[in-house]
Amino acid sequence: MSKIQKGFTLIELMIVVAIIAILAAIAIPAYQDYTIRAQVGECTTLAAGAKTAIAETFQNTGTFPTTNTAAGLADAASITGKYVSQVAVGAGGAITCTFSSAAPQRANAAITGQTLVLTPGATSTSGSVTWTCGSATINQRYLPTICRAGTN
Repeated sequence: MSKIQKGFTLIELMIVVAIIAILAAIAIPAYQDYTIRAQVGECTTLAAGAKTAIAETFQNTGTFPTTNTAAGLADAASITGKYVSQVAVGAGGAITCTFSSAAPQRANAAITGQTLVLTPGATSTSGSVTWTCGSATINQRYLPTICRAGTN
């Protein structure tokens, strides 16, 4: 009579667990970077209305507004999202998004208190405004692709 072995040995199971652990060790940091990039990307969505208002103000007056009021926008603290605590218009029409983890915002600790700035640039003969995006405080790997490329 021959005996047939059924099931897996302890060594085989340990190898599978080790492989899963290695994959998890690689995937978890990549996922965290992805979620932070998604949080930073909220700024571009919230700033879209401000970009339009700033471009219209420039076309009507020939100068960029320096405040939310001058651009015809709500107060900076009124423009908020899940991760952005305010969207402010500043000198030269620059839009600054500030990230926060204080309730009700839930920004990751890696970006809380930091800012992303969208700056209007040259205008074409048709009057359209180009935008550059960047941050002196947020790590480059967390910036949206359009911000890493520079021009929007």
